[in-house]
Amino acid sequence: MDTGREELCFEFMALGNTLRRYYDNSSGINYVDKYTGSNQWILAYLFKNQGHDVFQKDIEEAFLVRPSTVSKAIKLMEKKELIKRESVEYDARLKKLVLTPKAHELSEFIKDDVCEIYHKLTDGLTEKQIKEFSEILKIIRKNFD
Repeated sequence: MDTGREELCFEFMALGNTLRRYYDNSSGINYVDKYTGSNQWILAYLFKNQGHDVFQKDIEEAFLVRPSTVSKAIKLMEKKELIKRESVEYDARLKKLVLTPKAHELSEFIKDDVCEIYHKLTDGLTEKQIKEFSEILKIIRKNFD
């Protein structure tokens, strides 16, 4: 096996584990104990897209996650009263995802945690390196399609 490719694979696995551990132990999560790492990203996405109707399908596409996984996360977030589903006027079949007042109380924790993650992921990298790495990641991800 090619040593460089093998090392790259190990680095990706290690990074994945590191990120998962970090998300699950980030400060806001420990402080409020109301959301998980994956909930954090869904909530951040909903905050970023306030003013637009966001549906389960949008979450699936944004994070490349299976429908069953997103459905489970949404149900748990509804149970925690972080989001609710509301009908839209233009299609009775669709239910948009709406942030609850409880989620809004957590907005600063979520924003701080997400910003910290962004900084940790990009600290020490130039803008050029960030763009190049982003392009490389897109190619790697496409290899799995």
